[in-house]
Amino acid sequence: MKKILVTGVNSYIGTSFKKWVSQYPDKYSVDFISIRDDHWKEKSFSGYDVIFHTAAIVHVKENDTGKYFKINRDLTVELAKKAKKEDVKQFIFLSTMGVYGTETGFITKDTIPAPKTPYAQSKYEAEKLLLEIGSEDFNIVILRPPIVYGKDCPGNYRRLANLALKLPIFPDIENRRSMIYIDNLSEFIRLLIDYCKDGLFFPQNEETVCTSEMANAIAQVHGKKLLKTKFFNPIIRVLKISTVKKVFGDFVYEKDISNFDEPYSTCSFIKSIRNTEVN
Repeated sequence: MKKILVTGVNSYIGTSFKKWVSQYPDKYSVDFISIRDDHWKEKSFSGYDVIFHTAAIVHVKENDTGKYFKINRDLTVELAKKAKKEDVKQFIFLSTMGVYGTETGFITKDTIPAPKTPYAQSKYEAEKLLLEIGSEDFNIVILRPPIVYGKDCPGNYRRLANLALKLPIFPDIENRRSMIYIDNLSEFIRLLIDYCKDGLFFPQNEETVCTSEMANAIAQVHGKKLLKTKFFNPIIRVLKISTVKKVFGDFVYEKDISNFDEPYSTCSFIKSIRNTEVN
């Protein structure tokens, strides 16, 4: 049995992962630990096969950006060093697609990260320091997932879903974005643990997503007919507003860099939307 310790008691990805692997009760044991204070330093990591580090600071006040580096970088390194010292075999770090410093574009294996926000910079610096700690007996996994969505997920997906249900019409603009359904991500992580992998990984759905198609799929699940129009497309294309680019711009991982030894897609895109939206 693989013993897994997840940082972040209320982590959406961490709790979803535990729920996913609960279908294999004889193969995995998942515990949680809070790192909000220093009590974690008193807990022994001995006996755990994996530390899955999901806890992070995402938003802080503008005058307190140093907290990003204290938590997302320095604390991450402390955790990894303790794990290595206490014979944990694998450390999985949840990073971000944001390390590339762009909201649009096409990411390949050769794309060089250029983080622009303190959050992304702190994550990228943590990645580099973790790779220095890794060894033959201590495997470092770095995950850079795109937008994650699923039942009760926070963040950008929920905002889009709310718009799809409230607006009478929606822009019909062709774009492509990499996303990953939470069960697909959980299955990917399960496989990483099974194979005790190390390295940098870019999990995503088999299908890239068009924003207007996703909005339409969400509306249909709720029995709503969403009217689409190309009227706003010229305006959307020239707007430099960050939120607009995030929603309607192209931002994808090259398909090849997301390949893995085993398939990790658990359902089709349409089914994943249904699973996300239905109570």
